Amino acid sequence: MKIRDILAVKGTRVVTIHEDNLLVDVMSLIFANKIGSLVVVDKYDKILGIVAPNDILKAVHTSPDSISKRVVKEVMTKDVIVATPEDEVDGLMTIMTESRIRHLPVIENGILAGIVSIGDVVKAQITAQDVEIRHLKDYMGDKYPA
Repeated sequence: MKIRDILAVKGTRVVTIHEDNLLVDVMSLIFANKIGSLVVVDKYDKILGIVAPNDILKAVHTSPDSISKRVVKEVMTKDVIVATPEDEVDGLMTIMTESRIRHLPVIENGILAGIVSIGDVVKAQITAQDVEIRHLKDYMGDKYPA
């Protein structure tokens, strides 16, 4: 299974934010859209980073008094690992697990084409396994013509 298959079911909508926005804007967008991270882009939609609630918590922990004035570029992850629609789900799961990341932007022809979460990847794996199990049970139960 490929990332393209996940995006076909999930959709390609990605909520983005600019690096000069306040951290309170990040939390507002995360809560309003019920998502786990935002892709940080410039005015040309080039990916600059990614920001998640954990980044905000770290900022609150290090300087709670100035949190209302802090901006995205101060806390975002700048070295973003990305995927392509042609990447295999198995490989992506390994990368996400080993790198301890929950969200990966998907890039196609240099353009942001979607985002996948570890939950999306796990769901795709479970679905694929369920289909395989069903086919094996049908085969074992002589449901296929001989």
